[in-house]
Amino acid sequence: MKKALIFGISGQDGAYLARLLLEEGYQVAGTSRDAQMSSFRNLAALGLRDRLALYSVTLTDFRSVLTVLTKVEPDEIYHLAGQSSVGLSFEQPVETFFSIGVGTLNLLEAVRFLGRPVRLYNASSSDCFGDTGGEPATEVTPFSPRSPYAVAKAAAHFEVANYREAYNLVACSGILLNHESPLRPPRFVTQKIVAAACRIAAGSKERLRLGNIEVARDWGYAPEYVKAMWAMLQQDAPEDYVIATGQTITLREFTAEAFAAAGLDWRDHVDVDPSLFRPADIAVSRANPAKAHARLGWRATLGPGEVARAMVAHTRNHHASENTAS
Repeated sequence: MKKALIFGISGQDGAYLARLLLEEGYQVAGTSRDAQMSSFRNLAALGLRDRLALYSVTLTDFRSVLTVLTKVEPDEIYHLAGQSSVGLSFEQPVETFFSIGVGTLNLLEAVRFLGRPVRLYNASSSDCFGDTGGEPATEVTPFSPRSPYAVAKAAAHFEVANYREAYNLVACSGILLNHESPLRPPRFVTQKIVAAACRIAAGSKERLRLGNIEVARDWGYAPEYVKAMWAMLQQDAPEDYVIATGQTITLREFTAEAFAAAGLDWRDHVDVDPSLFRPADIAVSRANPAKAHARLGWRATLGPGEVARAMVAHTRNHHASENTAS
C-alpha cells in the first residue's frame, strides 16, 4: 500500500485529494498547523475525518517538517500548504512569503536530507504569470507576479525546479488556474457570490458588494484538478504542468451565472464597491492546458459557468437538507 502525505490537508484541495487517494488505495496522512485544535471541517464534510492520520506541522519550522517525514515515511508528498488568499497577501506579505517560500524550501531540504525515494508535488499558481496581455499561458510562459502571494508562489516554483535539477529530486509543480468548489471558505469571491445568491433567493434583503467585476478568470472545479495533481506523480519523469479548463469568463459573467442558477437577476442585487479593488490585479487570466491533455490524459469537464451553477446547486441542496433535518 502506497503512503501519501498531504501538507495542508485541511484546505479545499487537501480534502478532495485525500478522498481521491483513499479511493486509489493509499494510506493517507495529512498535516495542519494544529491538528489537535483544527476542526478539519472540509474532511468532515466529505466523511474522511476518521480515515486519516493527522499531524501538527509548521512548515516554517524545519524540525517539525523533518519529524513528520520520519514518522510517516511517505512514497508521495503533496505540498498544498501556505497562505492561499491573494487579497490577504497584500495585508500580510511577510507571513505569505514565509509560509509559502520558506515553507517550501524547508520541505525540499528535509526530503533531500532524508535521502529516501519520494515523489513530491508542489502547488504552484497561475498568478505567477501575472498579466499575459490576454494570451493563454503555457509551461514556458515567463513569470511576472503582481501580488505578494504570486511572488511567494514564484519563489517556491523555482525552488522545486532547482532541487529537481541539482539533487535529482522527483519533484514537480502544478501551475493551476483558479479552481473552486463548495468547500471554498467565504473569503474567496466565488463562494462569497454563491452564498449571497442563495441567501437572497431564500428571502434575504441584503445587497452583495463586489470589487472589480471586469477581471476575467479561468475557473475550474477542484475535485477534477486534484486528479491532475495525482496524475503528475504517476509519470516516469517529473515535469511541470499548467492545469486549466481553457475557458475564461469575467467575474460579472460568473456572478450572472450564479444568480441565474438561484433564479435571480444579479443586476437587482449587486453593487460594485471601488474600496474592494486590489492594489494590483491581473485583468485577464488565460491558459492552454494542452500538455496536460497530451501527457496526463487529463481534461476538465466543467467550465467556469458550470462551476458556478454546481456550487449554487450544492449550497441550495445543503440548506434544504438542513431545513428538513430540523
